[in-house]
Amino acid sequence: MELFTAIKSRRAVKHYDATSKMSEADFQKIMSAALLSPTSYNIQHWRFVRVSNPQQREEIQGAAWGQEQVTGASELLILCADTQAWQDRPERYWADASQEAQDMLVPMLQDFYRGREEVQRDEAFRSCGMAAQTIMLAAKALGYDSCPMIGFDAPAVGQLIKLPENYVIGMMITLGTAAKQANGRGGQLPLEQVLFENEF
Repeated sequence: MELFTAIKSRRAVKHYDATSKMSEADFQKIMSAALLSPTSYNIQHWRFVRVSNPQQREEIQGAAWGQEQVTGASELLILCADTQAWQDRPERYWADASQEAQDMLVPMLQDFYRGREEVQRDEAFRSCGMAAQTIMLAAKALGYDSCPMIGFDAPAVGQLIKLPENYVIGMMITLGTAAKQANGRGGQLPLEQVLFENEF
């Protein structure tokens, strides 16, 4: 599917055909695309939990107030991020760069995040958001539907997936084949109300 068509046709689908399964090849293709999403200083601190256990999916559905897409979709992904990745062997994020670039960037990224907990957390959510959009558009390009979700009890879901300390959950995404199309768009604000030049 052409990119702008995928952007226009991507919708948050709530009802999936539970008998339709995503091929492993397609899932791997989508996740390989996700790895190309941008992250600040290339720290790649997103971590993706693919929930395939049916019982675990039901427990997560309970923590998501019974939303049926959690168990009905072919795939359930929980997008997490390590807020402390900036100090976890940071040289590996620039292993393929020149020595000159490594010598400059590794200390720079550590100086940028050290002692700035709000920035560390904000960066985790920014990165999850960018990876999420890549995942959803890649899925749509392959003919699948998706739904980004924040409607769940994050501490409960964290417990169910054994979320490590210093990690956050950015969102969940369901992927699969729609059984029922999403409702029409509620109404987009016109560009002139959201785009400003130079200042408000």
